[in-house]
Amino acid sequence: MHEFSVALGIVKIAEKETIKANKTKVDLIELEIGSLSGIEINALNYAWDIAVKDTVLEYSEKKITPLDAKATCIDCEHEFILENIYDICPICESYKKEIIKGKELIVKSLEVS
Repeated sequence: MHEFSVALGIVKIAEKETIKANKTKVDLIELEIGSLSGIEINALNYAWDIAVKDTVLEYSEKKITPLDAKATCIDCEHEFILENIYDICPICESYKKEIIKGKELIVKSLEVS
């Protein structure tokens, strides 16, 4: 389960930003996770409590916003939502696409105190 290492990476980001703000804890962390990021949100939630124990995130509220994946068809330039990476263009049925959204993991905001 690589979600534990992802959670630890988020902890490092939160700790760094909390120090920069000269604060001691995070009250709220907001994450955006793309559907093609390879991160299972349920697995991340499972690993979260262990990863944040004794850190600035231990008592924080966590909000996760899932992001749909989007692609642009290389052949017809149609933009469409992807359910999975192998989806074809719904207009011309081409497999050629550029993924423009959906692989990200973003720490959108931190509320610190």
